[in-house]
Amino acid sequence: MVIEMEAPAGGTLRILTDPGSFTVNHNLQDNIDIILITHEHGDHLHVDSLKALVAQNPNAAIITNQAVANIIKQEGIGAVVSIVGDGQAMDANGIRIEGFGKLHEEIYKELGQVENTGYMIGERFYYPGDAFHAPGRPVDILALPVAGPWARVRDVVNFAQEVKARVAFGVHDGMILPTARSGSLVNALAKFVPETTYLTMQDGETREF
Repeated sequence: MVIEMEAPAGGTLRILTDPGSFTVNHNLQDNIDIILITHEHGDHLHVDSLKALVAQNPNAAIITNQAVANIIKQEGIGAVVSIVGDGQAMDANGIRIEGFGKLHEEIYKELGQVENTGYMIGERFYYPGDAFHAPGRPVDILALPVAGPWARVRDVVNFAQEVKARVAFGVHDGMILPTARSGSLVNALAKFVPETTYLTMQDGETREF
């Protein structure tokens, strides 16, 4: 996912999130200012893809948590890395990026939970990664994780109810066939979270909010 935001000082900040193994188009992206990584699982951090991105965008900075930063260092990826974990924040060209949450949602207790950081970008857009951790403040736009071995419809709806964003769109939905992305979950969100406009986006689709 590539997010574009108008910077207060002028120009546009382009942020690419979670270059994972399930998508390859991110390897072709250029003019990226920030690579934002929520956690270390392969569908969010694919080392070869990250290396390709850094080569394609040598001036891009990486923003992530300590666990991912450790992997990047071990892999010898030569990029500027800023650590923004839970309760931390930084300024990127006048746009505030804040970290929320510490753990990935539980898949199975014995598997453990890696560090997962959700990010509020520009005090407006919230991308939680693989966790239902609400930031505890108003959210205008929510990237809502809707599928995965840790995501039940009940959990998705409860999270959307807690956040109460003006608008939300589904992410982490690559395992759902495009023709099935407007099924029971969409109906449940419309019924139980009417204050949030939920949008189903197709692969490669672009939206302006």
